[in-house]
Amino acid sequence: MIKVKVEKLQKSFGSLEVLKGIDLEVKEGEVVCLIGPSGSGKGTIVERLCEKNNFSLSISATTRKPREYEKDGVHYFFHTREEFEKMRDRKELLEWAEFCGNYYGTPRKYVTEQLMAGNNVILEIEVQGALQVKKIYPEGVLIFMVPPNLEELGNRLTKRGTEDKETINKRLRRALEEMGLELVEEYDYLVINDTIEQATEDMLTIVAAEKMKCSRNKNIKKIFKGEM
Repeated sequence: MIKVKVEKLQKSFGSLEVLKGIDLEVKEGEVVCLIGPSGSGKGTIVERLCEKNNFSLSISATTRKPREYEKDGVHYFFHTREEFEKMRDRKELLEWAEFCGNYYGTPRKYVTEQLMAGNNVILEIEVQGALQVKKIYPEGVLIFMVPPNLEELGNRLTKRGTEDKETINKRLRRALEEMGLELVEEYDYLVINDTIEQATEDMLTIVAAEKMKCSRNKNIKKIFKGEM
């Protein structure tokens, strides 16, 4: 058991008033930012991870139109631009970014509640948003996921049949930008999603390795002596 740092909670909530009556002695989960171009298979991998214990997906807010199969509050929280901008101004978002003409953001409250419950929280977000989260949670893990190659990414986007050619080309150009040296150096890990099974296993391995870092287990002596 470890105590959640008050400074971190204050950054997350903005005020400690909402924490009254909550036991702050908790097992702290990991913040896992999953980054990657549309069509890299992030959604499928996240579904597999959330079938495991102690993994929760942070549902993002967005202003883009829902796809046919998407449900509000399940896949995204869908908002108008005006609604989103009010949430941003009230600091109800942990991070936000604009991509392809639409806003995307992560509601603060859910993430903090899940971490305090000891769950690993997966944020499936854009690069700019992940870098914002890293400032609040320095120990958060940034994982960049890509298909085996650009041709495969193009095939996946085309087969999905949800976007026109212009939008697909824009996403392909953006994918190459996200692989630029300046941004790659910001990521902690690379996962190549060739098969769902291997990519899922790679993600689980990364999270397990992060939990075993000495920097995250500074109280090992007390734990070993049975004092915690």
